[in-house]
Amino acid sequence: MSKYLLNKFLFTVDRDPELVESYRQDPRATVARWEEEYANRILNCVTGESSTWLRLEDAEREALATHDYVTLFEMGAHPFLTLTLFIGLFERDHLPMGFQTEYARRLAHMSLPYPDIAT
Repeated sequence: MSKYLLNKFLFTVDRDPELVESYRQDPRATVARWEEEYANRILNCVTGESSTWLRLEDAEREALATHDYVTLFEMGAHPFLTLTLFIGLFERDHLPMGFQTEYARRLAHMSLPYPDIAT
């Protein structure tokens, strides 16, 4: 499990309005593009600095590509990062606080201790 990379996806996409809209409209293509162009970038560093070995696992890639935030939570993706990105994606489709209520309802089966979010 590459929780670091999963959380990096959530973090970087949430902070880029173009990526948020791309992820909303075509999640599978956005995940593939992000993995190719962004996954190995070293954040807050000069453009030329990057790693070469980071890849999402198939289950992570599929959960991201299907907007499956329940599975992401169960995998140990950071709940704050997951919630904030998915609010940005879907809040406009709900009444005020509607998406947050839906998020809580879909995660109601979870109980403490929650999945480990350490990377």
